Amino acid sequence: MSRKIHLALHPYGVGGPGQHGLWKDPSVAKNSSTDINYYIQLAQAAEHALFDALFIVDSQFINATYPAHYLNRLEPLTLLSAVATHTRHIGLVGTASSTYNSPFNLARRFGSLDHISGGRAGWNVVTSFDTGTSRNYGLEEHLDYATRYGRALEAVQVIRGLWDSYEDDAFPADVERGVFLDPEKLHALNHTGEHFRVDGPLNLSRSPQGQPVIFQAGVSEEGRTLAAQVAEGIYAPGGSFEDAKAYYADIKQRTAAAGRNPDHIKIFIHGGPIVRGSDAEAQRRAREIFDEDSDFAASLALLGRAFGAHDFSGYDLDAPFPDVAHLAERGGRTGAARIIERARAEGLSLRQVAQTFNEFRLSPFVGAPDTVADTIERWFAAGTFDGINLAFRNTEDLERFIDGVVPLLQQRGLFRTEYEGTTLRENLGLPIPVSRYTRDRNPVGA
Repeated sequence: MSRKIHLALHPYGVGGPGQHGLWKDPSVAKNSSTDINYYIQLAQAAEHALFDALFIVDSQFINATYPAHYLNRLEPLTLLSAVATHTRHIGLVGTASSTYNSPFNLARRFGSLDHISGGRAGWNVVTSFDTGTSRNYGLEEHLDYATRYGRALEAVQVIRGLWDSYEDDAFPADVERGVFLDPEKLHALNHTGEHFRVDGPLNLSRSPQGQPVIFQAGVSEEGRTLAAQVAEGIYAPGGSFEDAKAYYADIKQRTAAAGRNPDHIKIFIHGGPIVRGSDAEAQRRAREIFDEDSDFAASLALLGRAFGAHDFSGYDLDAPFPDVAHLAERGGRTGAARIIERARAEGLSLRQVAQTFNEFRLSPFVGAPDTVADTIERWFAAGTFDGINLAFRNTEDLERFIDGVVPLLQQRGLFRTEYEGTTLRENLGLPIPVSRYTRDRNPVGA
């Protein structure tokens, strides 16, 4: 098979959303979310297994009810810069908000990571889910959807322009002629737009992969449109086989409609494999994990996050689900709309919504190694993903997947047996972007 599956690792330290009991697991160090050695060891294990990338999620607002990992974790770019010096091939993808960062700052930080890693950096563009983030940046309220996504599109365009400040051969460093820089190959951006005014140039040259890879994770209409316009990698919600296939087809169609090659956008679905010696054993372990994480108060608090970290604890739990749609307008609108729709359609109380919001759902990637490999192959062949963004409960579960499933995928020709190159773009099969100034000077066919 010419297409190959891409694999990314998504560590959650002491426990992300829905993993309410993970921090209690004796195999999980209580400081793992702030221990750089934890991330280095995971990255090295994933690199040994030829994974494409290590992905670090982030947010910039918390309260005491947030998941354990969110309460105490490292800043992504700092973390990935440290991991870069202990790895050679695995991509390093960090999350940063286009709403609460300036383009020049983001361009410099991700460009620096790209140099430190030798061309392995990626930026996961988010517009910020948590409405409370605004108050950490001196704003009274979170920006609305249209403004946030308009700003995100312009931010990516500005940042890509800044990454083109120098052409590839801008530094001859010719000692005999006394020429360090060719000034004709340094370009100011001079951007003036709706949201930003940025002169440039950036004081950093292009990396071996030209520019960091742009990732995005939008599910809303605005998010999907942004993905089609700028994304090279997508972190998709996954869900059922049918949902994943529909999302995949929609993004690829939108990408083509935007005048881009659909093969130049790689869609990663979320996956939480549980691998054991038999299907029954794996399914039993999946149920045990659900029971370990069951905590109604935590589930109620997690439900509130979709509505701007709204506190539902003072409501009558057995009354109909309250009318709180307005609270999601500037936050998690798409997810909140689904919750409200189901509550109304089924006449659910607040208690029932909180319970169903965190009800037991058996992941499709649960079973003996051959079962998990069969499922991955079937989903991949049917066009539901280009890659899987893998989250494991602990290091042992990662090792079970690496030792049991990865060799089967390799034997079937579905996964690489060596890295294709040294950069993230090479390993994802993405083209290196040519500097706009070089392209303008040397147009194709001229």
